[in-house]
Amino acid sequence: MSETLLESSFAISGTFIHSTITSPLVILSDHCIGVISGKIVFIQKNDNKINDVLEKYNIDVGNIICLKGLQFVIPGFVDTHIHAPQYSNCGKCLDEDMLSWLHKYTFPTEAKFADLDFATKQYWKVVSRVVKNGTTTASYFGTIHTNSTLKLCDVIQSIGQRGIVGKVNMNRNSPDYYKENTTISVQETKRYVQEVVMRKYTLIRPCITPRYAGNCCMGLMKQLGQIARSNEIHVQTHIAETTEECDMVRKHFPENESYLDIYNEAGLLTRKTVLAHGIYLTPEDRKLIRERNCGISHCPNSNISIRSGMLDVRACLDDNISVGLGTDISGGYSPSILDAMRTAIFTSNTIALHKGPNYKPLDYQDVFRLATLGGAKVLDMEDHIGNFEVGKAFDALLVDPCVDGGPIDVFREDTMEDIIQKFIFLGDDRNILSVFVAGNDILENFVRQISSPNDGI
Repeated sequence: MSETLLESSFAISGTFIHSTITSPLVILSDHCIGVISGKIVFIQKNDNKINDVLEKYNIDVGNIICLKGLQFVIPGFVDTHIHAPQYSNCGKCLDEDMLSWLHKYTFPTEAKFADLDFATKQYWKVVSRVVKNGTTTASYFGTIHTNSTLKLCDVIQSIGQRGIVGKVNMNRNSPDYYKENTTISVQETKRYVQEVVMRKYTLIRPCITPRYAGNCCMGLMKQLGQIARSNEIHVQTHIAETTEECDMVRKHFPENESYLDIYNEAGLLTRKTVLAHGIYLTPEDRKLIRERNCGISHCPNSNISIRSGMLDVRACLDDNISVGLGTDISGGYSPSILDAMRTAIFTSNTIALHKGPNYKPLDYQDVFRLATLGGAKVLDMEDHIGNFEVGKAFDALLVDPCVDGGPIDVFREDTMEDIIQKFIFLGDDRNILSVFVAGNDILENFVRQISSPNDGI
């Protein structure tokens, strides 16, 4: 598939599966989607009007991609919470609870990113792996190092993924080798935001990133809140991930009514705020989150792997709170949103065992929406990505459930609903043939990076 083709105009003909506000799973069989300059310009049934539509948009027959067999296209996955510098720890270092895990494994690993060469090699690896698993948009935590976080932006832009990227802030309760003072933290955050804007990335948005209230004093968080509001940019942080963390935060902020109230006082709760975890939020907390139009990133693999707890996503959705999925590597050991979808179902089923027969656990349709349109809404990007609507960017995955050597077996009696379930529960990166961001198949960039230097990692 040529780069020239994808940067101009093309159409894809076949089966499309996506979510809408009213329906978690919509199957568009025998449809055609037209893309010009990276955006969807039409969605049309393959009927006697299709030729007129193609002619209207000057899309030549030679620029039509016809899906084969049981192939289908879905929106790209949205990872609402991921720690890029922790990727090297995925699949190991899971023998501690969260706070001990930070000091024993995570802070020492993140401190290494002061070295730009080291950071560059690590960031190529993680972004490439995440893209290969179908994530077209990710909300990344960097480290406290401004220059290496800018390097993360460079890598994401080069590969072609869409990213929200934050320089981490932390001025207390961390080791001396990995800590900022308040003045430098604020100055470097301002420099980071200004530099991202000046570089005019087409796919990257800056993000204010206080690690969590236990690592930041109120003075720092208030200044970060001011930067976020004055620049109208995203905020990402952690909240109520473990009971030990909640106890620690309460001791540091005895004058605040709740953990969430700390962020509210600091001016960090906006419609562009992503709150990771939120396992131990109260009903009053959830009410305030809804009022501020914040979103929650549900990270089920991490929550189970480091024994944090289980978020009741159904309760959040019933309270009209936006929820998306996060891999939270390396607390979560998998960089795949497919894994997050499965673990979200397992978590919800476990909660259902305790809640009783009247509780409705999440099903495959629910998590499909969380992974796509739900994640887009959490990132305040639902007007641009998340499903297939005219005017939105064409961020999509071309999936082949029958790829040679793949993990899925399809049988004659399987319906398309059956096949999408099999992809959710059994599929992996082998089934993902193309990863489109703004109309460009960025897997080509992943292939190019394989030859990048790996020595010294």
